[in-house]
Amino acid sequence: MRLGFELNLEQSQKLIMTPELRQAIQMLQFTSQELYQFIETEMEINPLLEMENKNNKTENIDDYKDKNEDIDWKEYLGKYDDISYKGSIKRQKNESQGFESYLSSKVTLREHLLFQLNLTVFSDIEREVGELIIESINKNGYLNTNIEEIASQVSVEIDKVENVLKVIQTFDPIGVASRTLQECLLVQLEIKKQLNDNIKNVINNHLGDVAKNRISNISKELNIQKKEAQGICDLIKTLEPKPGRGFASDEDDIKFITPDLTLEFIDGEYIIILNDSTAPRLNINKYYKQLLSKSKEENISQFLNDKLNSAMWIIRSIEQRRMTIYNVAKSIVKFQKDFFDMGKKHLKPLTLKEVAEDIDVHESTVSRATTGKYIQTPRGIFELKFFFTSGVEGQGGGVSSTSIKSMIEELIEKEKPEKPLSDQSIANLLKEKNIKISRRTVAKYRDELRIPSSSGRRRY
Repeated sequence: MRLGFELNLEQSQKLIMTPELRQAIQMLQFTSQELYQFIETEMEINPLLEMENKNNKTENIDDYKDKNEDIDWKEYLGKYDDISYKGSIKRQKNESQGFESYLSSKVTLREHLLFQLNLTVFSDIEREVGELIIESINKNGYLNTNIEEIASQVSVEIDKVENVLKVIQTFDPIGVASRTLQECLLVQLEIKKQLNDNIKNVINNHLGDVAKNRISNISKELNIQKKEAQGICDLIKTLEPKPGRGFASDEDDIKFITPDLTLEFIDGEYIIILNDSTAPRLNINKYYKQLLSKSKEENISQFLNDKLNSAMWIIRSIEQRRMTIYNVAKSIVKFQKDFFDMGKKHLKPLTLKEVAEDIDVHESTVSRATTGKYIQTPRGIFELKFFFTSGVEGQGGGVSSTSIKSMIEELIEKEKPEKPLSDQSIANLLKEKNIKISRRTVAKYRDELRIPSSSGRRRY
């Protein structure tokens, strides 16, 4: 057999992903924040790109001045010769008011406790101990360290640290600086003067039974009536297990959602409005555009041409992204019209494939267009992914899992507390509505709704 190297010509077809096409696909998947960051980066490296300014309606400042030359402002302002008016102007001039003057800041737990500590009659050493205790409290309001370490840092007796700690535990919120959950609950009840031996026993030894609503176990252990045991459990459940969670924390990372689309009901039909703030419009800078036509140097022309092509592709990609998101949302509204008319119970099962076939795109395009995109509707703000749910067979077609969860919630709300519905009973009631669902699925949906089992909902 002869081996060797040969050159052969062969024709073949291949799908090649160009950098521009990859960029367009990536931009479709971007959330509004990621798109803004991408645009800012591109504007830094591409001088031909600029953001459209809708507020700048008057392009020439001389034209703007000519429109107002006929007003005699001195004569107009001279009429307001009132002392109080002048005084307010003077104060505004002397005070420098920025954007920060109109912002409110949330009080942290540490600041709230230190303020109360400064109002308490303490010696200098006790105040120093109190500051160390407050600095050692976590965001839930519990003491992270032990009193022995605090006593050794300040070189005082443990009893003195314990006394300061007891005073701080009476601060607002009550029960703060506790070392355990039991101590936190006991402090709250002691200050409210609702503590007795039975309640103390339940808190120290039967919190697990309280959480699982095992009233029978508590009544047997304490030798009391079930109704009394239930009253103790109800009282404990009114207490705050995490005293510090009502205050701001440095670890809090609050994220606000800006909807990409708005759905409004106007004259009997639903209208989709794109939010321009989430996908800003870009323009080509006029100065560089003129420079491109006038420049005679080859290097400058080549550079500007490359940047112009890149800018035009980005502008087209953003516009294509807007239209794709709009078409996907329009298709969703068409499929889920009953939901917008009547609520969650009427949400239908919907797949990416159905929407993709409706607007004639690939499923992956629909997936990218719905990830991290939100729509504001008359029924609230929802992620576009929310409308894609699985379902089961039901009357008149499929019923989505969200609709079934809504029905389960409604059945549980109407049940008798003395005899709550079991999962099998709920499944049977749904079967009467021609919704075929197993007991296991009911239990799964109930857990997702964070609703306890029938034994946990029972009242005596």
